[in-house]
Amino acid sequence: MSFRIALSGLNAASSDLNVIANNIANVGTTGFKASRAEFADVFANSAQSLGTSRIGSGVRVSDVAQQFGQGNIEFTENALDLAISGDGFFTLDDNGSQVYSRAGAFKVNRDGEVVNSLGQSLQVFPALAGGRFDTGSLTSLRLSSADNAPAATTGLDVEANLPASATAPALAFDATDPETFNHTTSATVYDSLGAAHAATLYFVKGAAPNTWDVHTAIDGNLVGGANTITYDSSGALTTPANGEIVLPTYTLANGAAPLDITLEMGASTQYGESFSVASLTQDGYATGRITGIEVTQEGIVQARYSNGQSNALGQVALTRFANPQGLEQLGDSTWGSTFAAGEALRGSAGSSDLGLIQSGALEGSNVDLTEQLVEMITAQRNFQANSQMISTADTITQTIINLR
Repeated sequence: MSFRIALSGLNAASSDLNVIANNIANVGTTGFKASRAEFADVFANSAQSLGTSRIGSGVRVSDVAQQFGQGNIEFTENALDLAISGDGFFTLDDNGSQVYSRAGAFKVNRDGEVVNSLGQSLQVFPALAGGRFDTGSLTSLRLSSADNAPAATTGLDVEANLPASATAPALAFDATDPETFNHTTSATVYDSLGAAHAATLYFVKGAAPNTWDVHTAIDGNLVGGANTITYDSSGALTTPANGEIVLPTYTLANGAAPLDITLEMGASTQYGESFSVASLTQDGYATGRITGIEVTQEGIVQARYSNGQSNALGQVALTRFANPQGLEQLGDSTWGSTFAAGEALRGSAGSSDLGLIQSGALEGSNVDLTEQLVEMITAQRNFQANSQMISTADTITQTIINLR
């Protein structure tokens, strides 16, 4: 009997050493979660056996439990390296099957899909209009190399100060004669094809107090006539009341749609003796080429373009389980869902108890090397003690056999 009990102890200690060895071997594996060998005693029991002098039958491995504690987050220079700080798993598509991982080392394959080293595609919630996302469906994150479409200018915000001390020119306005206007400034606007055009504003002091005429030219061609603006005694704009000057439609010769631009003059003032332009802001932009990828803490993946625009490509879908220890280990730092793990609960980072996403970082293994070395020594002592028990039992057996 003692041989079998000691043998079970040897097997248990050997299993413990195997688990520790696997943990130590994966101390540098991204997204790896350590395991712990758990043991239970073996006790042979028969029906209506109520004796108090019975002896156990040894030990067995009851479970190799995964430990899903947070690993250290190590920063990298790759925007597609993602780490989860908190609960949750990345959702991956593996040839139609969904698997889960904490390893966020992603790259782009030949088809533009964001995948890991196994070719499993990162799943995201598709982007909708208005900056929203369809959290009811999943799709593979795809990075397109297509240019960002241009947008025509529809508004030009003018934040400028016109000098209250200015005097009206003696001659009628002529854009080619600086003596016929007081001040000028220009901005770049864009048509529907993304072509740039120079929009020039000419400010002419009116004969009436606190009045100015604004003339607009695009590519040197005047658009409409003079538009009169008026300020009050405090230098604030009073006419037009809404601060908007709607310019006539300007037809282009390059095949682009006509330009319909509104000047926003509400922020302009009439103070002091100097002319100044604080800002000229317009809402159009040229064609843009992709320059980089940005992932927010909420998992929103945005493509940045050379024209200053950004486009949401999707939101990273995280998944959590009521019992992550019940997940099936698939290797390569991936897990599969099981009945024991519970239902897969999906959501975005920062919601529903899910962690936040750190871009340009990776979650390292959660193995504590010092702890594992101590556990190794303990398991070694256990193995040696059970070996000694077998040796002792053998000595006793030999003694009995040698009785005469």
